[in-house]
Amino acid sequence: MLRLGVNIDHVATLRQARYRGLDHGEPCPVEAVRQAEAAGAHGITAHLREDRRHILDRDIWAIRNAVQTRLNFEMANTPEMIDIALRLKPEAVCLVPENRAEVTTEGGLDVVGQANAIAGAAATLGQASIEVSLFIDPDPAQIEATAGTGSPFIELHTGAYAEAHSDEAKRASELERLAKSAELAKSLGIGVNAGHGLNYKNTRGIFAVPHLNELNIGHSIVSRAVTVGLGQAVREMLGLMDGYPPAG
Repeated sequence: MLRLGVNIDHVATLRQARYRGLDHGEPCPVEAVRQAEAAGAHGITAHLREDRRHILDRDIWAIRNAVQTRLNFEMANTPEMIDIALRLKPEAVCLVPENRAEVTTEGGLDVVGQANAIAGAAATLGQASIEVSLFIDPDPAQIEATAGTGSPFIELHTGAYAEAHSDEAKRASELERLAKSAELAKSLGIGVNAGHGLNYKNTRGIFAVPHLNELNIGHSIVSRAVTVGLGQAVREMLGLMDGYPPAG
């Protein structure tokens, strides 16, 4: 079964648009956790950025207390975030790159160039029984480097596939790249998740990628929730994910 992790960052983004600097506001990320889980989400993803642009410290602790499924804590590999993760004790951590100028995470980690630092973080988190995933582009060199860090999971960056959705040839090429990356990861004993840019139009296409355990989807679900409600938005996405892997 392909699991759905609902990223609730943009619930906080919407709140911060009106209530930045205040200790209250709406919509509430914790209520989003409750509604997403009630609708069948298998986990909750939240990214505490160094600049605290959406999820705040108070949010991540409240989310940790509210989550009944599993919490996937997205974070940069910094001493501050490692310390928070060790105290927060999420079920999983996904190490991601951060760029202060970006609106959302763009591009994967450079595992090749940061292998020692990432291996150290993976070891520290693993010793605390926290599952570690690296958010990487579908690049063989990055996957092979991941194997050397001891990280048990990768999350394949699906942004290029999502951006190519209207171009059939490019879309097919990106799916092939993702599929080959998943096969390589599987051969190296690395579990495979995926996410970024997945929505109600392109998620079924990801069925061409084998060995997937989990999709982490946020913006499209939160956007859909504006018109149909969060619970319905989650149920619709789960419906699209039903049937993976395809028979045959």
